[in-house]
Amino acid sequence: MLASTSRYRRELLERLGLPFEVARPEVDETALPGESPRDLAVRLAQAKAQAVAAQRSDGAWSLGSDQVADIDGQPLGKPGGRSAAIEQLRAMSGRVVRFHTALCLAHADGRLYPECDLTEVHMRQLPDAEIARYVDAEQPFDCAGSFKSEGLGITLFERIDNHDPSALVGLPLIATCRLLRAAGFALP
Repeated sequence: MLASTSRYRRELLERLGLPFEVARPEVDETALPGESPRDLAVRLAQAKAQAVAAQRSDGAWSLGSDQVADIDGQPLGKPGGRSAAIEQLRAMSGRVVRFHTALCLAHADGRLYPECDLTEVHMRQLPDAEIARYVDAEQPFDCAGSFKSEGLGITLFERIDNHDPSALVGLPLIATCRLLRAAGFALP
C-alpha cells in the first residue's frame, strides 16, 4: 500500500513494477513546537505508514513518505497559488534549499523501516521576470519549494547535491528498494 495520494509518489513507485494500492492516510501534518524539518518529515512518513497499515487486516505492508523543504531550518510549505510561489522562489534565489524526504515501510504487526534522504538544491540568482515566467509555465503550486525538478524547475538550479535523484521528486527509490528488500520483497 502506498500511504499517499501524491501523483508524484505514485508515478515513482510504479517504476519498480510491483503491484500496489493507494490509500489516503488521515494524519495531522502540523509541526510540533520546536520540531526540525527533518524530524517533521520522519514523523509524518512514519505516521502515514502506520495509519494505513493499521487499517489492513491482510498483512499488507504500507509505505509512507513525506517531504519537508527548508531554508536555514525554516520550513517551506507548498505554495498553493501563484503569488506564494513567486515569493518562495524569491526567498530561495541564490540560496541553498534542503529537502528532507522521509519514508517508512510499516506492517500492522509493528515492524517499521524508516529512512530519510537529504537533498540540497543550490538555487541560481533568479530575476523576478524569470521567476514569473517559470511559475506561469509550470504552475508548481502543489510542490514544496515551488518548483518541479523533473520539469522546467531544473533551469532554476546551480546544482543539486544528493544520493538519490528521485528523492527530490518525492520518494527516494534507492532507499525504497533497500526497505522493500529488508522486508522480504524480491526486486530485480
